[in-house]
Amino acid sequence: MIEAAMLWNEPNNKSHWDPAIDPDWSMFAQHVIAAGNAIRAVNPTLPRVLGGMSPIDPHWLRRMEAHGALDAVDVVAVHGFPLDWNLWPLSAWPDKIAEIQAVTDKPVWVTEVGVSSFGAEEVQEFGLRRTVELLRGRAERVFWYSLFDLPTSWGAETRHREAEGSSYYRHFYLGLIREDGTPKPALDVYAEHAAEVGLMQWFHFHDPRLDEAVAWMKRLGTRRIRTGLSWADSFRENAVDWFDRQMEALADFDVTVTFCFTPEHLGIAPHHTSPARDPQAFADFCAWMIDRYAGTATVAAPAAPVTLATSQPELNPLLFNRDERLAAERRSA
Repeated sequence: MIEAAMLWNEPNNKSHWDPAIDPDWSMFAQHVIAAGNAIRAVNPTLPRVLGGMSPIDPHWLRRMEAHGALDAVDVVAVHGFPLDWNLWPLSAWPDKIAEIQAVTDKPVWVTEVGVSSFGAEEVQEFGLRRTVELLRGRAERVFWYSLFDLPTSWGAETRHREAEGSSYYRHFYLGLIREDGTPKPALDVYAEHAAEVGLMQWFHFHDPRLDEAVAWMKRLGTRRIRTGLSWADSFRENAVDWFDRQMEALADFDVTVTFCFTPEHLGIAPHHTSPARDPQAFADFCAWMIDRYAGTATVAAPAAPVTLATSQPELNPLLFNRDERLAAERRSA
């Protein structure tokens, strides 16, 4: 079942949100406010999580508060990879959590933490064990990134591609299971903590690893998983069939589902990191997904048939069936 809805992924990281277009994150805040309100209308009790910040930055969070975004979420989230990319030591995790708790009274979740095995698999084993010790009792939710290594042929969505040294290549060794399907030593360490530490695993469109992931997670005793449903992917052919299959496969877990990635044709710039021209379009996608997979509210049917404009369809989620509305939006794309 869906336990929470997360609005975007690492929005203060230019690999996932374009600061050249939105330098003060005011447009991002508009996306959060619109989406948070839309989700609340569909499911009044579902926790709404502000996309995990990376780097962990209390000043950025205060900016979000000033823009009004924190009024539309119930939880704030952080991501950290101190043994790979962050400029702070592993032992500083308690201090980093405290920095955020000092500027908000909202719960703080760690929705991505991980250690690459690029240099040595023993480092990952140590890093997982020590991270669990440091975060225990300090965050209500912790998600380890990730179950599987990212296949090297897929590429990583990150600015590290242009960096010197091993920064980019570390992205391909963050899994507990190697690309060839064999477990790393850290998998046994994770199994000791699977009841309290969730897994963060992205599933690409028609990802062939989905069933294998579910089997591994059940074997390990994992209770919680964080994953994503891509707004951009929703415009692919048969996207809803894939979303249905993914969410059905994960039905036995408590799922934090992340909504992100702007469709190129809806962005200010034609890129998945761009703000949308209309933030309400992102809000409608989020509401549609929650209505489909975690809806509790009943949306009243219109008194009369709704006429859809062919050039710019109405996107208000309260007007008519979301499946029909989103289909109309996609026909006009």
